[in-house]
Amino acid sequence: MMSRFTVITFFFLVLCICRSLGQTCEGNCGQKLDSCSCHPTCTSLKNCCTDYKEYCVEIFPYSGSIFGGMDFIVLGATFNKSSQIVCRFNNNTNTLGYVDENSRGHCISPLLYESGWIPLHISSDNGTTFSRAGAWLSVHTGKLDSQFKAILVNSTKWQYYGTPNVGGALEMTWNTSLVRAERVNIELWGYRETGEYSCNVNKLCKSQLCRLRNFVKHFSVGKPYSDNWQGEWEYLYSLGKDQPNSGFFSFVPKPAENGFSSWELGSLRVSPSTYPDGMWNVQAAWTEDHALAWHLEKEFRQNSTAWALEKCVAWDQLETELPNFLAEIIDCPCTLAQARADTGRFHTDYGCDIEKGSVCTYHPGCVHCVRAIQASPKYAAGQQCCYDSTGAQVLTADSIGGSTPDRAHDWGSPPYNRPPRIPGQSHWVYDVLSFYYCCLWSDNCHYYFKHRPSSDCKHYQSPSTAVVFGDPHFITFDGVSYTFNGQGEYTLVTSERKKLTIQGRTEPVNGTTIKATKLSAVAMQEASSDVIEVRLVSGHNGLEVLQNQKTLSFTEQSWMDLHGVFVFSPTSTNVTVMFPSGAGVEVRLRERTMTTTVLLPEEFRDSTLGLLGKMNGDARDDLVLSSGELVANYSNPEELFSFGASWAISNVSALFTYDSDYLLDTYYHAPRHEHSFIPVFFAPESPEDPLANQASQICSGEGSQFCRYDILVGRSPRMGNATMVSFQSHISLVNDLQPVVSCGWLSPPANGKKEGTTYLQGAKVRFSCADSFTLKGSAERICQKNGQWSGEETSCVVSSNLIGIVVGSVIGAVTLIVIITTLVLHSRKQKRKAACLEEAMKNEAL
Repeated sequence: MMSRFTVITFFFLVLCICRSLGQTCEGNCGQKLDSCSCHPTCTSLKNCCTDYKEYCVEIFPYSGSIFGGMDFIVLGATFNKSSQIVCRFNNNTNTLGYVDENSRGHCISPLLYESGWIPLHISSDNGTTFSRAGAWLSVHTGKLDSQFKAILVNSTKWQYYGTPNVGGALEMTWNTSLVRAERVNIELWGYRETGEYSCNVNKLCKSQLCRLRNFVKHFSVGKPYSDNWQGEWEYLYSLGKDQPNSGFFSFVPKPAENGFSSWELGSLRVSPSTYPDGMWNVQAAWTEDHALAWHLEKEFRQNSTAWALEKCVAWDQLETELPNFLAEIIDCPCTLAQARADTGRFHTDYGCDIEKGSVCTYHPGCVHCVRAIQASPKYAAGQQCCYDSTGAQVLTADSIGGSTPDRAHDWGSPPYNRPPRIPGQSHWVYDVLSFYYCCLWSDNCHYYFKHRPSSDCKHYQSPSTAVVFGDPHFITFDGVSYTFNGQGEYTLVTSERKKLTIQGRTEPVNGTTIKATKLSAVAMQEASSDVIEVRLVSGHNGLEVLQNQKTLSFTEQSWMDLHGVFVFSPTSTNVTVMFPSGAGVEVRLRERTMTTTVLLPEEFRDSTLGLLGKMNGDARDDLVLSSGELVANYSNPEELFSFGASWAISNVSALFTYDSDYLLDTYYHAPRHEHSFIPVFFAPESPEDPLANQASQICSGEGSQFCRYDILVGRSPRMGNATMVSFQSHISLVNDLQPVVSCGWLSPPANGKKEGTTYLQGAKVRFSCADSFTLKGSAERICQKNGQWSGEETSCVVSSNLIGIVVGSVIGAVTLIVIITTLVLHSRKQKRKAACLEEAMKNEAL
């Protein structure tokens, strides 16, 4: 007891001394103080202030659903049993926390309207002061692992409930550890987007279409997405109260009463029954948001098709009043290969993923879809591109499974918070519910596709790509390959126009015994984005990602929305970084070396310099020293070495993290290019070398010179094999990204049909006409290399023999009418003659 008292006394004594000197981390997280540090690197450098972990806190788990309800522990900090914890997210949303039996502080994540890292501050005095700082990762529900949310059993049944032949009980499950309670309530929450301009109107007008229409009427066309328009989650009613927390709930739905059936989008929440109905931000498990077919009004169940058609027609009229977003979205890649390779601008759509079995519920006939990573600049719209098993793009003009653009990007868009930028929910309101109205609950997709037509690829331009791999070898954007084995930190790519900088760090292979280097870290930034660094971990068996010099953990989430950049890391050996410009950086770990691929869209043309060359399509001026001088002889290794050395960075421009004595001594406090390190320029060719046979076996064909160097100089057959893999992967990527010619979609002629739905160079489209119509123009058209269709425009006209028949019929009818008329007139004339004769005879008799 005395020893514990002594430790506590010593702790507070040190704390008081630090505070008296102003060297405390309270309110100083992320800063470097005079005598100690509150910067994330202080842990590795062992120069943290004594109270660093007390005030610059880590949490577990660090992520959860955007809907909130996750209970997480504050690590490292100490709390009293009497502490009254309040947690503040993003400086504007508070939730109540608590202290557990082990004196650990807990927070509950709130319902948010944005994804990404959210600033977190923690108070232990009931909100008087918020002395501890950390961060919380808010995750889009579609990207959240299923173990962290309640599951709708047979979700299709939930969202089709009330349509023909869909009824009975609905079931849901959840992980009971997500809700620490013996008894729970099952609550329905609804989502809507509404304006502050007319609360009374909104109470009477709760359907999404009605509110959207009122919105359009209240705001001019110049302000279609005003700040007055906001997203709102609202508690509606409970499906079950005081239920056992068994992880299972079943019920038979009934049409909602009291007007609640006008809510068409929502989510179910499982929360402790000890809280009042609808209490905000309590520990809970949420389902994904979904269409609330199961609680819609009786009219929907009586005739769901007619009900949905009425909604679809109303949406069709509303869309004409909203601004046109189609002109500003990015074009789709032409092929599946391009779509999967263009990782700087497109990412897998989780609803249709070839890697997970191609379960494409909303896109029948497709095997894979991608979404544009960045939302469009003005309207925050999204792009979706889908492909069939042949790799061809599927268009809505040809198939119901075609790809559709989105008025609201599914993943949201910074600065989030307001429609149509709210992740997930805005997309539901603007794009998904209407798809249910027109396509899923009724057969009227032509209304939907009129406003959401697929974008073809006629104007798509593939990105250019460059790579660094092995010991290290370079292939520039324009295809120049060379080896540069300098030791130091260098500029791989710099673009002043696009404000992009990518830097690389090299270190000797296997210490100092081998005179060759390899890439060990890459750091990058675009404009004012977060600085992202990817580096080899200790032991070189994994990759570590740092955001602004702080290590990011991908143990819970593989995708992270950061400031001005996205990072995707599905495994510890695979990292992709994506910037708003469309630039992408892929880092792959292969045999303890980093292969780094950079993809740049066409907008970077004529604006890049550095070790990866001048991207302009001309290999002759690819290698430019930082002084502006051209490398004259690409085959001279000494000249190439001088070129590489010229791109050494300075301390002022460095983006790297120096969080160890080794990094400080080797790079920060030393020349950025180590002039004393002279590498081996040529691979030794000696038949007596024990690795010569392996080099001959492993290294063959194109790229073999790089492979042989890494085996014979790097003394590693495995590294040489990895170099061949990296080289071949790059060649495959270049081939996948080869530009293809598209002639654009061709429509079938009126009163006819077409055969063929591929519109790339060499594709043939054939036309035919219905009976009694003749084809005019070309029956077959071929997409030519100039991007134009061969032949003449096709149409179906009335057949010539049909015209003859019609004309003949008309003449015959006219002739018959003339004959009949003549006979009638002649008959009348004869009758008149007979009458006159009879009259004359009577007169004569008299």
